[in-house]
Amino acid sequence: MTVPLAAMASGSGTNLQALLDHEDHGAAYRVALLITDRPCAAEGRARARGRPVHRVDFGEPGRTGDRVMRHLRHHGARGVLLAGFLKLVPATVCRAYRDRILNIHPAPLPSFGGRGMFGHRVHAAVLQSGASISGPTIHFVNERYDEGRILAQWPVPVLAEDSADTLAARVLKVEHVLYPAAADALARALATGWPDAGTGPAFVWPDARAGSRGPALRRAIIEAFGGEGEQT
Repeated sequence: MTVPLAAMASGSGTNLQALLDHEDHGAAYRVALLITDRPCAAEGRARARGRPVHRVDFGEPGRTGDRVMRHLRHHGARGVLLAGFLKLVPATVCRAYRDRILNIHPAPLPSFGGRGMFGHRVHAAVLQSGASISGPTIHFVNERYDEGRILAQWPVPVLAEDSADTLAARVLKVEHVLYPAAADALARALATGWPDAGTGPAFVWPDARAGSRGPALRRAIIEAFGGEGEQT
């Protein structure tokens, strides 16, 4: 039995697509609905898989949280996956889903996070800093941008010839395999009663579990950046 999770997106939805595609390979979760804050390509990806889409106006702070909560409860969402969602999640939602909301950020946190740090800006900041390592971070969401507890990271080398675009493309390949694995970890924990009971999400490479597709997943991550990384 899979655990119903909501997704929230604002843009192209490639991470949403990766989450949906992973469902065909024995995912522990199912994306039960998509919530967006604007018209975006992610809506088409969700509808193509028969998933309900709800667009919420985030310009009304006093009512936004109630509207989001109504959709989450109606579809029985046990947790939430932010997949390129650019708005701050309402505090009421953060409180109701404490330790049950994940976000994926395209660079190491806390160094390259915070308000306004998304997309091209993040990769440009990494290059400007002179960092030799970038890579996605998956973290729990609270009422502040990019400050929640980190669940998983994967290092992606910054190459001398990188532009923000080339670095972004290489990091994105890793995101598409890392995020579904983290979503599985959250779903498995929720199935045991987390956060009220049971063991919290523990990100473990699937190849550590018998009968999984982990070896292929691990190879896909390593191949995404030339085989130089290792689990963090």
